[in-house]
Amino acid sequence: MLANRLVSSQKFLVFERPDLTKIKREQGIIKESNLIGVDALILGSITEFGRSTTGKAGFFSATKKQTARAKVEIRMVDVRTGHVFFSASGSGEASTESGEVAGFGSRADYDATLNDKAIGAAISDLLNSVVSKLEERIWRTGILRIKGNEIIIAGGKRQGLKAGDLLSVMREGERVKSKQSGFEISLPATKVGEIRLIRLFGNTETNEGAMGTILSGTFRDGQTNGLFVAERRK
Repeated sequence: MLANRLVSSQKFLVFERPDLTKIKREQGIIKESNLIGVDALILGSITEFGRSTTGKAGFFSATKKQTARAKVEIRMVDVRTGHVFFSASGSGEASTESGEVAGFGSRADYDATLNDKAIGAAISDLLNSVVSKLEERIWRTGILRIKGNEIIIAGGKRQGLKAGDLLSVMREGERVKSKQSGFEISLPATKVGEIRLIRLFGNTETNEGAMGTILSGTFRDGQTNGLFVAERRK
């Protein structure tokens, strides 16, 4: 349900585990998280679920109400560091009610759709916070090739790119180990150049790319290690 909502927002490329496995097999790529510049993994589960039935009975009338309640929790993980950078929970409920008067009316049979409705309401409860957190992250992608003044990057129309876009070339920050926590920490990336996109190619999210011209910065042919391209921030 969450994947469907993210796809419907038209703001993200969403890959589910079956997609990653298929692409991994077809392309012969070892690391799932580096397939096409995946930014984050979303992990989660239904942590609470319950149903209840209540009703009132009178001499001539009776009512019955079924209610389903659900709670979902998600975690977002940075695929490059394994760091859980955000968690959220949502709750929701759904109910149906029926009644009869003097033996006439509807009877409340077990309604299995209430389960999905309650879970859907719980996902809606946390969806805005998930979208906002993902949009906070700087968009970035990998460099496929540098040759002369030409640069080719992964990503195209489906990632919001278009001819004429100006993007920054960044160098990954050094990874150092903290003596206090023992964790490896990536120092901030530094801007080392700028490019302008001139042409997009590809027709699916797995083979899209963009060709650009290097406007500033000095790079060797074939130099891609430690570099990435990111959206420009003021």
